[in-house]
Amino acid sequence: MTVARVLPATLVGLILMFLALPIVVVMVVSFSSATYLTFPPPAFGLRWYRAFFASDDWLRSTWLSLWVAGSVVVLATLLGTLAALGIARLPKALRVLASALILSPLIVPVIVVAIGIYYAFARYGLVGTPAGLILAHTCLAVPFVVTSVNASLAGIDPRLEQAALSLGATPTGTFFQITLPLIRPGVLVGALFAFITSFDELIIALFISGSGAVTLPRRMWDDLLYQIEPTIAAVSTLTIVLTVVLMGCAHLLRERAPT
Repeated sequence: MTVARVLPATLVGLILMFLALPIVVVMVVSFSSATYLTFPPPAFGLRWYRAFFASDDWLRSTWLSLWVAGSVVVLATLLGTLAALGIARLPKALRVLASALILSPLIVPVIVVAIGIYYAFARYGLVGTPAGLILAHTCLAVPFVVTSVNASLAGIDPRLEQAALSLGATPTGTFFQITLPLIRPGVLVGALFAFITSFDELIIALFISGSGAVTLPRRMWDDLLYQIEPTIAAVSTLTIVLTVVLMGCAHLLRERAPT
């Protein structure tokens, strides 16, 4: 192999190792038998996984995060798909403006969004409630759905819808029989990203969750602040595995999407 081939491959390998190293360290520490965070572990075992599944606090936060993320998926997928369909039918100038506004939560620092949401929700008693978390996370998740559905809509030949309408199909029938099947992969990918966004989100949870609705990332943050133990490494590993599985599903859906 020539230097021209070896050097890029080596650089890519080093970058991947650099990015993966923190994840590998956390996963190894999660199997430690020690009562404190240490690397490398003195011995290996499943002690901290058993501690996680035996803890009511950890499990309560996990189920809350799953429930909130599932609710966000429903809301964000519905709103994001409708928004993408509406944007696709706007004139070009308005389309650019509408897209910029919808994608603004991805551009503006999350802490700025969190502060704005906190002050808005505090007036209506939504701070510290699951409903407040769901609405706040939906604000972050909708742009991912819009982006994914827009990509699917861009690959649809508009003549298909026109042909269906010319043959007597109603707009509703055309959507469910023509448009929706074609954009389904984009909708599902957007839904997966909405779930990941909500399940892993911390900053907004710090502002909105309060003591009555502590999500899993918030519980992990509190554990790091007040009692550092390897349980958090076990929780982190489970979260990493779930995220990787969902990202893999999103990749498969994109690969199988009609072109």
